[in-house]
Amino acid sequence: MGFEKVKDRVFDFIMSKISQTKIPGLTVGVVEEYGGKKHVRSFGFRNMDSASFVDEKTLFCIGSITKSFTALSIMKLCEAGKLSLDDPVGKYLPVDLKVMGHDVKIHHLLTHSSGIPALAYGEEYIRSFLGVSDGGFHVTKPEDVLDFMRGYEEWVVSKPGEKFFYLNEGYVLLGLIISNVSGMEYTEYVRREIFEPLEMERTRFCDEESLKDGNVSKHYVFDKNGKVVETRSLLGVTADGGIMSTTEDMLNYIEMYLNMGEFKGKKMVRRESLELMEKSHIKMNYGIFGDEHYGYGLMIFPNFLGMKLIGHGGSVLTHNTFFGYVRSKGIGVIVMQNIAGYSPMFTSMFTLAESLEKNADELPFIEMEKIAKSLEGTYSTFKGTMKYSVKRTGDLLQLHYEDNYTERVIPLIPHEIHRIDEKEKIVKFLTFANGRKMEVEFHIDPGGRKPWFLFERYRFEKIA
Repeated sequence: MGFEKVKDRVFDFIMSKISQTKIPGLTVGVVEEYGGKKHVRSFGFRNMDSASFVDEKTLFCIGSITKSFTALSIMKLCEAGKLSLDDPVGKYLPVDLKVMGHDVKIHHLLTHSSGIPALAYGEEYIRSFLGVSDGGFHVTKPEDVLDFMRGYEEWVVSKPGEKFFYLNEGYVLLGLIISNVSGMEYTEYVRREIFEPLEMERTRFCDEESLKDGNVSKHYVFDKNGKVVETRSLLGVTADGGIMSTTEDMLNYIEMYLNMGEFKGKKMVRRESLELMEKSHIKMNYGIFGDEHYGYGLMIFPNFLGMKLIGHGGSVLTHNTFFGYVRSKGIGVIVMQNIAGYSPMFTSMFTLAESLEKNADELPFIEMEKIAKSLEGTYSTFKGTMKYSVKRTGDLLQLHYEDNYTERVIPLIPHEIHRIDEKEKIVKFLTFANGRKMEVEFHIDPGGRKPWFLFERYRFEKIA
């Protein structure tokens, strides 16, 4: 079918999410036919005070999508014979990086499988820099991360290669390795070897000069009352999340991946290197479909509605992004927005599903959104003897009970969905109440009746 024929449904979906989650500005780009067709649509404001609109050239911080650029740089240096993926990190940096007596190799940093759990330098740096927290913690240079990591040995939990622990610090170290091996600053290497050949003319790194650009998005957060407020623009992050880009430029980047490392006749990276980047090296410990893996700077979704989706997300608490592509169908997508709001990964997946004539309702998050909406309301037992309400708070449903003396709030954790037919479902949630773990079982559209659920020894039916 293609994006052009479903764009109205996609745009309606995006506009509804913008409204529901108060996103000031968002842009979406789609590349089809392996680069033969490109579409961009932008919504809202890059600057709410001046009422300046987002467009295809607006700069956003792409956050951890930067990791794919870092991994691509490592692969290019590997092809040039300047390093090996099996080299220990200590060969290139002044640190003897070992975990449980084993060398941490470049491969382990690329796949987040070093055995070192996240040390959260980036999380605290971003929170402190943006004023979200009151901490005074500042790692202002990549080299500072080496000092910050001192004592990591007491924090490790598994041997290298055994478990997935997303580690921003690891990609900072990869950036330092790129600098040492290439003989130029990491930022300069990426600019020369990736930005320029891919004609990513407006793409650059977050620095003071970039903030002077006339078309850069402001950064927004939600305050404690849910109001959208402007905060500072991020500086100082590099190889783990420091790139700023535009929808227009990112479509060129995706086109290169769709064409196995080639862009307009220029070979950016060998097929074998790209296959290694896209290989499922280690299973991730979280995901949407349950079978997500990590490659080299890329997330692998092997069963995205029966297809293989590859991509990565990025977040600096304010700007949030996701890019992904399905090579077998020659299509890719990029979504960027200037506040947390609705997940850009979800928006991207919905866009791809619609464009590929797949049933977007089968996406787990879409299905759960519809289930949650249908279950919200007031429920009662037989003849109204007891009443509970089901309310949605963020991503969770909660049971609420209140009388003159008591108030109970019971979180519901999604557990299983049993589909009886196209309409009828049994949805099971897990919870902990009265000192016991238990299931709460909802029945949806049972023979056209109102939803009802079982909790403890009671049956509740929806009354409002």
